[in-house]
Formats: sequence, structure tokens, C-alpha cells
Amino acid sequence: MHTIFALAAGLFLAAAPLSAHHGIPSVFDTAHPIILKGNVTKFSFTNPHCQILFDVKDSRGSVAHWIGEMKSPHRFIQAGWNKKRAEEALKPGTAVTVIIYPGKAGNPVGLVQKILNTKGEPVLAGIDPQ
Repeated sequence: MHTIFALAAGLFLAAAPLSAHHGIPSVFDTAHPIILKGNVTKFSFTNPHCQILFDVKDSRGSVAHWIGEMKSPHRFIQAGWNKKRAEEALKPGTAVTVIIYPGKAGNPVGLVQKILNTKGEPVLAGIDPQ
């Protein structure tokens, strides 16, 4: 009996991180994407997800430091992007428009849907950032 209980408990604990990791609607407001215009401060080509850090200035001149979560480096590579190419496309100072699902906690974080340049063209052609 103890063996069955221990096995069941182990399976439950092993599955818990999977549901937490893929709970996008519980963390991000997927019903209300927002459009942010700003400048890249950093792009990280790291596991488990690439991230874009960018500054957004409001009408009063206050700056919010946003963090956008993206796909894994593996997904970028599958789409033909390597670290050097992605970092060059999103180098610090680059003006971008980011369409993002904001975090539900109210912090300046979100799940990136699209990144556009000043002409309205996708910065990462061929890859859906999410």
C-alpha cells in the first residue's frame, strides 16, 4: 500500500511543473493584448525562453522597463535564426513595437506575440515569438 501511495505521489509531483509551466492563460492576459512602442535594452538568447527587455516611455516621460518572454532558442534555430543574428536584429537601442499579452499581476512583463520595426515589418521574420 505504501509503495502505491509513494508511486502516485511521485507521479503527481513530477507532473506539477508541467502544468505550471504551460499555464499561459493563468499568468498572462491572453484576451487583452497590448501594443507597446519602445527601445530594446537587451535581448537574451537563453533557455528556457528567449527574452527581450525594452523601455517604454509614457506621455509624461516616465519609463517602464518591460520584459517580454519568447520561444526557446531551439525554436529560433528551427526557424533559421541563430544567437548572433537574433541579437543583431534586436540590438540595444533598436526602436520596436511589441504586441504582448501582459502579465496578470500588473508588472511590466508579458508574453510576446509580435515584434515590429518602425516600418511595421516583423523583426523576426519566419518565427512567431510566442
